[in-house]
Amino acid sequence: MTLTELRYIVAVARERHFGRAANSCFVSQPTLSVAVKKLEDELGVTLFERAAGEVTLTPIGERVVEQAQRVLEEVQVVKQLAEQGKDPLAGALRLGIIYTISPYLLPHLIPHLREAAPQMQILLEENYTGRLAEMLKQGEIDVAILAEPFHEPGIATQAVYDEPFVVATPKGHHWEKERAIDASMLAEENVLLLSPGNCFRDHVLQTCPDLNRESLPTGSLQRTLQGSSLTTIRHMVAGGIGVTVLPATSVTAADESLLSIRPFTEPVPTRRVVLAWRRNFPRLAAVEAVRNAMLASDLPEVTFLDTQDPVPVAA
Repeated sequence: MTLTELRYIVAVARERHFGRAANSCFVSQPTLSVAVKKLEDELGVTLFERAAGEVTLTPIGERVVEQAQRVLEEVQVVKQLAEQGKDPLAGALRLGIIYTISPYLLPHLIPHLREAAPQMQILLEENYTGRLAEMLKQGEIDVAILAEPFHEPGIATQAVYDEPFVVATPKGHHWEKERAIDASMLAEENVLLLSPGNCFRDHVLQTCPDLNRESLPTGSLQRTLQGSSLTTIRHMVAGGIGVTVLPATSVTAADESLLSIRPFTEPVPTRRVVLAWRRNFPRLAAVEAVRNAMLASDLPEVTFLDTQDPVPVAA
């Protein structure tokens, strides 16, 4: 049994497909298939049920893959401990960040991080919360910047800042006469939301539950429309298709020339942005460096939290 074979079975379990698993491991499919079969023969059990276009784990396969994942994580910890013995702020740090934060935070964060840790190479991964959570647990990234709610076994988090939401409408919209918008008013308009799978969509729906199309009364004229990104949604709003809700950090001077931006009435809806890392991740100094860079970022409208508290060492 080798670490390579363990990586292969974890990849097959994740991808549910031998071809995609081979691609993710940068090997040919025959190479991966032979290695998986060799491991099954050595263990004397079948780990995967194979069918045309579909691979599923057997009950014993699920347990073996779970243990294999733990073994690979511990191997990574050994490597990271060795790196930490040299310099925790040297070497690569794999940083994940969700789509609705990355374009607005990274231009502020990266310069501060480079200044504080010039030897630490930052490898960025932008993705949805669900995918970043999996990558974090599987050791594919080291640290993630996400928005609450976020609770995963074996993952430590620390809140960094609260960010308010604002309402964006086309120029000339009748809400321009309003000083602030009550969340309940959104149900009166066509509202553009991000597509399912994006946590910011969930935040907006929590702000105004009436935007769930299933909950709308029969005959309602209100509609919810979808966009693939906040940039796309901005253009749709500017074109008069509807209104939307944006995180405050995403609003630029260019937006204000195309859109009308209004705050919410109290209580203003917000999202809490957090750092997340594996509890056994040994380079806490690197996590602290990322947090300090976030705290030093000149983000508009946000409220920074617990600036004097260091990154906690998990028990």
